[in-house]
Amino acid sequence: MSDWPQGYGLHILQEVDSTLNEAARIAPAAQGPVWIMAHHQTAARGRRGRAWANPKGNLAATLLLRPEGPPEQAALRSFVAALALFDACVAVTGRAAGLALKWPNDVLLNGGKLAGILLESTGQGRGVSHLAIGIGVNLVEAPRPESVEPGAVRPVSLLSETGAQVEAEDFLTELAAAYARYETQFATYGFEPIRTAWLARAARLGEVITARTGATETVGTFETVDAEGNLVLNTAKGRVAIPAADVYF
Repeated sequence: MSDWPQGYGLHILQEVDSTLNEAARIAPAAQGPVWIMAHHQTAARGRRGRAWANPKGNLAATLLLRPEGPPEQAALRSFVAALALFDACVAVTGRAAGLALKWPNDVLLNGGKLAGILLESTGQGRGVSHLAIGIGVNLVEAPRPESVEPGAVRPVSLLSETGAQVEAEDFLTELAAAYARYETQFATYGFEPIRTAWLARAARLGEVITARTGATETVGTFETVDAEGNLVLNTAKGRVAIPAADVYF
């Protein structure tokens, strides 16, 4: 197992409303990056305010950071977190087969959704005072299929798909170590190496996908992710860069 990364704090809670909420509460006093993990959440949430199912034994954690740079640079850490999740899954299972990254913030295993990432930030004007990276991983149990919206990727668990039984705290240790490595790379060399590594693990690259933002739907070939982290689709009307959307296969 990896050692806990130097310079990163750790708070483990038995129960909390949400690790994202806890991050917001401790942010004013936080001096450096800190991971917050809860064995049980009473009000977990996902993207766009959706409820996030968190069965016992799964990972629910948030990394609280004080990032430098503008909001758009802080937001690129969703790709950093995705790469760290990928590496942590490989570390605990000994295999990369079946793993893929789905834009903008999911980890897939054998085509199903294994993990999700949610970023929340606070700040004024062009600055970001704190960034919270919420992460949920279905380690032992996946939510029921009827709990996800129609057309969404089916939920899967690490245990059901690989047979690997991993404790949440052990997985978090691997995740934190991997994140620290990628964060150092991001801070030193910028987004380009992160983007390249993410694209090498991307789900459905070169295939036709659908991106939905509100009532707008764009269908096209998944061409790349650009230097700003936008999804780039080659559509019937030409290349389109999409900053935020839900992706459907």
